[in-house]
Amino acid sequence: MHKDLTSAKAIRAIAIFEMVKGFLGFAVGITLLSLLHKDLEVVARNILEYLHIDPTGHFAEMFVERAAKINESNIVIFVVLAFVYTLVRLVEAYGLWRLRAWAEWFAIISGMIYLPIEIYEIFQKPTAVRFVIFFFNLALVIYLIYVRGEAKYHKIHDSN
Repeated sequence: MHKDLTSAKAIRAIAIFEMVKGFLGFAVGITLLSLLHKDLEVVARNILEYLHIDPTGHFAEMFVERAAKINESNIVIFVVLAFVYTLVRLVEAYGLWRLRAWAEWFAIISGMIYLPIEIYEIFQKPTAVRFVIFFFNLALVIYLIYVRGEAKYHKIHDSN
């Protein structure tokens, strides 16, 4: 597979980004695991106290009420999802680091899956953060499509 030094560095930077996302997913999973068998209403109240947030405020009360409604099976489902997300991100990061074509295609597809959701969120509530996330993700997808096109071009022309 043809990769110039600039492309390899950029793809490895994306690999590091995916690895960080994987580790964050793992941290979320571990945090959720630590919430099993706990009274989440008490946990929510402790969080508010720690952050010095008035527990009688509208959002604080809503936060505590929603935490109280979460049951053990919800937590288990989110733990499993967090660990699956972790596995997917780390496999993708490994493949990108090793400059594998399958990982580039995987990154293109996984990046494209988020685009419609990000567009929907922008239309629901446009914020600068949502625009930045959307354009960053779009740029990554476009770049990886370009890299795959270049690899195909060089493969065809190098065999002649």
